[in-house]
Order: sequence, then C-alpha cells, then structure tokens
Amino acid sequence: MANRFSDTLFLLVHSLEKSEKRHFKLYIKRSSANEELKIVQLFDVLDKMPEYDEQVLLKKMKGITKTQLTNLKTHLNKQLLASLRLLKLGENVDLQLSEHLDEARILYNKGLKIQALRILEKAKELARANQKFNTLVQILSLEKKIETLHITRSSTEKTEQLAAEAIQISSHIDRVTRLSNLALLLYRWYVLNGHARNDEDEKDIKSFFKNYLPSDMKAVSGFYEKMYLYQSYCWYAFIRQDFLMYYRYSQKWIDLYEADPQMIAVETGHYVKGMHNLLNAHFDLRNFQRFEIALKKFEAFAQTAIANEHDNFRTHTSIYINGARINQHLMKGTFKEGLKLIPGIEEKLNEYAIFVDRHRILVFNYKFATLYFGSGNYDKAIDFLQKIINGPLDLRIDLQCYARLLHLMCHYELKNYELIESLTKSVYRFMAKMKNLTVVEEEIFRFLKNSFVVPPSTLKPELEKLLHKIKHLEKSRHETRSLAYLDIISWIEAKVYNKTMGDIIYNKYLQSRKRRYA
Repeated sequence: MANRFSDTLFLLVHSLEKSEKRHFKLYIKRSSANEELKIVQLFDVLDKMPEYDEQVLLKKMKGITKTQLTNLKTHLNKQLLASLRLLKLGENVDLQLSEHLDEARILYNKGLKIQALRILEKAKELARANQKFNTLVQILSLEKKIETLHITRSSTEKTEQLAAEAIQISSHIDRVTRLSNLALLLYRWYVLNGHARNDEDEKDIKSFFKNYLPSDMKAVSGFYEKMYLYQSYCWYAFIRQDFLMYYRYSQKWIDLYEADPQMIAVETGHYVKGMHNLLNAHFDLRNFQRFEIALKKFEAFAQTAIANEHDNFRTHTSIYINGARINQHLMKGTFKEGLKLIPGIEEKLNEYAIFVDRHRILVFNYKFATLYFGSGNYDKAIDFLQKIINGPLDLRIDLQCYARLLHLMCHYELKNYELIESLTKSVYRFMAKMKNLTVVEEEIFRFLKNSFVVPPSTLKPELEKLLHKIKHLEKSRHETRSLAYLDIISWIEAKVYNKTMGDIIYNKYLQSRKRRYA
C-alpha cells in the first residue's frame, strides 16, 4: 500500500506554496542542461501525485531506471533547497548570517583577508542585534583565525577585545546549552509520561531539575538564557501540576517578547509555544477572563505576516488556537457549541497532515471525545477514544490511561452492563500497571463495580457518598490528577442533582465570574 508520508522529497514538494513553486521553475530555467529538464519533469509528477508511490512514479517518468530516479531525486532535492534558500534569504536572520560567513570564508581563501574581516564585522553586528550567539562563536572563531595567522594591522586593543568576547560568549553559550537541554528533557518526560503520578515521580523530577540548573544562576542574562530558564520552570511546574508556578513562568516567557518585540520575528516558534503554554495555564487555573484576553491576542497574532511567514508558524498557531478554543468550551461546559469546531479542526489537521506530529493528534482525539462525552453523545466519544486505545503506547501514558477510563464511563452511560464488569477489571489492571491510580480513580472503580448490585432506588445515595469521598480532594495535586483530564466531580454532581454535566460546569463558570466582579 502506498504511503503518503514515506518519501522526504515528496513531502518537501507538497509543502511548497505557489510562490515557492514559481520561484523554483524560474530558478531552474537558468540552466538548460538535460538533467535540469528532467528534474522539472520529476517535480511536476510529484506535485500532481496525491500520495507517494514509486512504481507509479517510474511509469510516469518514462525511460528512467530506478537507479537514475534515485539520482534525479537527490538532485531535485538539492536544487529545491537552493531555490528556497535564495527566496527566503531576506526573511531569515540565520540564513543571512550563514551567507555572510560563507562570503567571508570565500574571500579569506582567496587571500582577501581585510575584506573578509569587514564582512565578519558586519555579521557580528547582525548576530548581536538578534542575539544569535551560536553563530557569533563561528564568526569570532574565523576572525581569531585570520588575526592569529596573518598580519592585518589590527590594534592590540582589538585582539584583546576578541579574546574577552570569546570567553564571555563561551560562558553564555554554556548556560544556554544547559538550560535548553533541561527544557528539552523535561518536555520529553512530559510527552512520554504526562503529569507526575506519585511522590516518587515528583522526587525524581525535583532532583533532576536541581542538578541540571547551571551553577552560576546569578549570571543568567539575555533573551535566550532567560527564555530557556522560563521554559524549564514551565515544564517543571506543569509536570508537578503546580499550575500557579506554571502560569507565572509562562507569563514571564511572553513578557520577554513584550520587552523586546523584534524577537517575535526572530524566534517566532518559541513565541507561539509560549502563547500556547500561557493559554494552557489560564485553562488549568480557570482564569476565564485572562484566558479570553490571551486567546484574542493570539488570534490577532495569527493574522500577522510573521505568523504566516512559514509553514511551521502557520500550522502550529492554527493548532494551538483551535486547541484553546476547545478548552474554552470545556471550561464553560458549552460542549455542544464546542462540537461545531470539530469538522473545521479535522479539515485543518488533514490540510496540515505532513506537519502535525502524532502527539498533537492524540491530544485532539482525546479533546474531541471529551466534548462528545459532555454532550451526551457517548457513541461518538467511543469512536475517538478507540483511536487512542488502539494506537501505539509510546506516547502520553497518562492519556492512554484516561482514554480507557473515559471509554469505560461511556459504556456505563450507555448501560452496556454486559461489558462493564470485564472493562472495569481491564482498565483497572492497565492503570495499576502504568502506576496511574489515585484515590479518585480507586473510588470510581469501586462505584462502577458496586453499581451492578445496587438497586436503582439507592443509586443516588451511593453517588452522593462517592461525591463526598472525592470532593475534598479537589485541591490535592496527586490525588486528583484525573481532574486535569476529565471533570469527574462535575459528572457525579450532574447525576446527583439531575442536571446535565454541561449545566453544572456552566453554573460554576457563572459563579466564578460573579465572584470576580463582586
């Protein structure tokens, strides 16, 4: 079976915009060599293919053997990247710096040392202005090489300045490296496991975080050091479900951009991720008003030229905004209104399919299922939950667990009692194996197991007992981890007070707004 996502060149061709395709054709027409004409033919065939299939490709490229096709694909890939580099040069600081370095190396190799140093000086100014310290190291390295090997008539003062600059930047990069590694490894932990499951997890995370922080924390300064520091604290707090700390450092992350707006264009991807985290923090804390303000700000950003400059920015901005819109309905209990978003989001996910990772799809499937569950459409909720349950177990063990719990609750609502007993045992074993059981889940399983023998007339008192047992745990981080995935307390309250789950949550939302404005 053909795989739409099996070939990197196919993905590159299908990621191109009209302007980029047009530029490639103009770029390649500068050469009339036979090989160039063949790669244009290959480009056109790949562009029209709905999915990659090498056998179909060979049939359309008549007279081309499999070996020749491999060589043509390599050449086309190289020319496409060269065309894109030329087109995007003016838009990207990193590409401009790379061009300056290339030019300086060429001039130096030609023996034009003074001219090379002038270009390097210009590159240093650009790198400093945009805080590109990794590239600054390369620039200084070449500058020192030229000054060391040749008499350039540079002053003694300048050479001393070069040496001091190199030491200063080396210390800075060491801190950036440690902090960016810490942020990356914490994020990896979360993607694999979700929130800390118990005291043992929390102890490990605290120890890891403390040991990985740079020893010279007082020296942390500059945009990148602070950004990675705030990111690290964000993931550290989020994993531990310290949502107040999570909010504070998400806000600090965005405040960095507010203090230096030009960095939004330089580090757009991190800005987009920061807004996503800030919205998540408001969601977790049920900061309704601040959530709405942040969402409007993010939606306004999505319309800017910066947000639409690259596929990555446009794709992830769209994904995060749609995720936030769903969260808004989950917060307010307006589940049925939220269902209206699903077709449009699925269309966007399909449009951005080559850019969207499995983790993001997993999260959306769970959110869709939650909307359907809250709306009382349990069959549709099960459809989305099955996509998670039947998938691989290599990501988000927490979602794998709560997808199974929500699946069990759907069958309970559908009164599929013949399945409930075996499902309860199966889900309990799975969650116990994954060390994902808390007091809340234990009580839910106990209730579901006993519901078979409880007469309908006494079911409500049993639900009231269940509510009493877990309501007081609402503020306990480890014991109510499940509430971050599904508002089980509101589900129970809906049954106790004979209301819909949506009505219960919406009333809480209204009461929260009244208290805020009182």
